[in-house]
Amino acid sequence: MITAVHRKTRSWALPLICLGAAVLYAWKIGDGQFGNTYYSAAVKSMTGGFTNFLFGSFDPYGVVTVDKPPMALWPQAFSVLIFGYHGWALLLPQVLEGVAAVFLLHRTVRLWAGENVALLAAVILALTPVTVIIDRGNNPDPLLVLFLVAAAYALTRAVEGHRKWLWWCAFFVGCGFLTKMLQAWIIVPALVAAYLAGTSGPLRRRLLDVLGAGLVLVGSSFWWIALYDWWPGAKPYMGGSGDGSAWDLVFGYNGFGRLSGNGEGGGMMIMRSGQQTMSSFGGDPGPGRMFNDLVGGQISWLLPLSLLVLAVVVVTRSWGDARSRAGWVLWGGWLLVTAAVFSFAGGIWHPYYTTAMAPAVAAVSAAGLALLWRHHRRTALPAAIALSAAWAFVLASRDTSFHGWTRWAVLGTAAAAIAVLLAGRSRWALAAGLVPLLLTPAVWSYAAAQSTSSGTLPAAGPATGPTPGPMPGPAAAPGGPQPRMVLGGGGDGGAKLSDEQQRILGYARENGTEIALAVNSEAGTVASFIIGSDATVIGMGGFGGRDDTPSVAQLDRWLAEGKLRFVLSGRAAAAGPPRSPVQEERRRWIEQHCTVVDPSAYGGRAAPGARPGDGPVRLGGADTLYRC
Repeated sequence: MITAVHRKTRSWALPLICLGAAVLYAWKIGDGQFGNTYYSAAVKSMTGGFTNFLFGSFDPYGVVTVDKPPMALWPQAFSVLIFGYHGWALLLPQVLEGVAAVFLLHRTVRLWAGENVALLAAVILALTPVTVIIDRGNNPDPLLVLFLVAAAYALTRAVEGHRKWLWWCAFFVGCGFLTKMLQAWIIVPALVAAYLAGTSGPLRRRLLDVLGAGLVLVGSSFWWIALYDWWPGAKPYMGGSGDGSAWDLVFGYNGFGRLSGNGEGGGMMIMRSGQQTMSSFGGDPGPGRMFNDLVGGQISWLLPLSLLVLAVVVVTRSWGDARSRAGWVLWGGWLLVTAAVFSFAGGIWHPYYTTAMAPAVAAVSAAGLALLWRHHRRTALPAAIALSAAWAFVLASRDTSFHGWTRWAVLGTAAAAIAVLLAGRSRWALAAGLVPLLLTPAVWSYAAAQSTSSGTLPAAGPATGPTPGPMPGPAAAPGGPQPRMVLGGGGDGGAKLSDEQQRILGYARENGTEIALAVNSEAGTVASFIIGSDATVIGMGGFGGRDDTPSVAQLDRWLAEGKLRFVLSGRAAAAGPPRSPVQEERRRWIEQHCTVVDPSAYGGRAAPGARPGDGPVRLGGADTLYRC
């Protein structure tokens, strides 16, 4: 009877875990937020035409794409077509993707380590703070994680003897590539090593299997890249690239440039003269990055436990038979390789990228606790609980105003669980030991579910975090006030137009032509106009304002054909990071072809001390309307 009840309870466990994950991910997403407005604007533009949809155009006129392949935006576009353009319609696909990843992780780990371990892994993934906050937004990472977990599932089936699943594994990684490019390939070494370690037969046959999967990987990864670069008709310029090709984007700005910091392309400038790079959003590169003030609270709660478990498995050689060994290689390799790449990446790197580590942390931690319970109940297991509790205490102590009470609760419950373990008097000691491991991450995840937006740089934890230093871009002038990095975000992500912007846009629509308004600023400013209206608004320069689109030649053609009349830009030259050559060319073009519109024409307010026709224009901070 006890066994029957136990099995019946377990049959309900996974649906309850998925339901809990859905609540965490979906709570309050209908409160008007738009997540990352850069992608939200693109989704609206993508629903306006086939090539816009196919290539992920940022603006409705098809001038420039987003700086990634559009795989992650396609589900959002379909959702908008079905439900209309609302914030919750944009965010719903990511909620579903996050829940699907939790479900699929359970099915994968169950094949490797059994039902109980799989349920625990699903719980850990669902309660990982960075996963909760990222699944509440519209960045590409939720779909990337789902594809990577799907690849792990397929690899696990392949190790069981179903060799054709290895092709599916490669296909899913390729889909991940078209979601976030080379980041998806980080786990490929772990997948290959796990297959070779977990399968039998002649080495030549296994290597041929891997070679065949490699061909599938290349095809599923590059078909869209080839389609864009060889497209015979009109298409948007590839945002973030140095030469307008998808190939350059993959291996430049969004590829090796992310590792070295030397291939930023046109998408975002990295300041070097000020000893500041975009990698500073996650702290300086190095072995301690996963544990620092900016990243630690997102993913590192169970990292010490995971590393201890992997060390125990290697030292004691307790990896089991070939299939079990393949699982340890898969999940341990996934964790170690990803952590190493993220830790030492010298280019643009954000803390929320660590959600890609969460499935591996969950699988290794869950399987490791089961292993320690079976073989090291009074030695390594108490040490693991103590280590995890001590680290949770450190993380919670970094800002005691944000649920700081949990650090004492963690210490108390850990002490009690360790005492019970050492006494050996309770079969529920392991369950008690889970409380200090999951308490603070669960509280942080609950707090993340109460936030109204994941924003452009989503992060769980305190509402504000340490200032990493000057942020690259026109708003960060040396020696002046610097923007702070907001953790958790809030509001609508800047999706609403101000009254002044609405007046400017209304005037431009009434007096303009085919292109109602061109905004000479970074994409964040342009996105508000696209989201907040149905006007044909374009941006100049893509995400960071540095792409060579529209080119000066294109602006000349539009002007000659009567397609462009109004440009919204800045008024005066500003101190700050140097402009790129294409930005300078556009600045000069505006100076030569455009004059300031008197704010009284649209009922606006003039800048203090400004006169129509004053000075050269400034890139960024677009606040002045020009007639060209």
